[in-house]
Amino acid sequence: MISIVLNGERREIAEGASVRDAALLLGAEPDARGVAVAVDGEVVPRSELETRTLSDGARVEVVVAIQGGS
Repeated sequence: MISIVLNGERREIAEGASVRDAALLLGAEPDARGVAVAVDGEVVPRSELETRTLSDGARVEVVVAIQGGS
């Protein structure tokens, strides 16, 4: 297990876990429109979500755009 910071909260995740795995922990579907993921301040291209692995101490931010209005 490694420790990451996921949207500001320290979480444990399996060693070798991908960026996609981290997004799924939050219930976000990383392949959906309006979802962006950054690791250590760098946006990860959608094509790399499954292949880019996380290292201990990584800071991961998952942002989901939602529509709204009146």
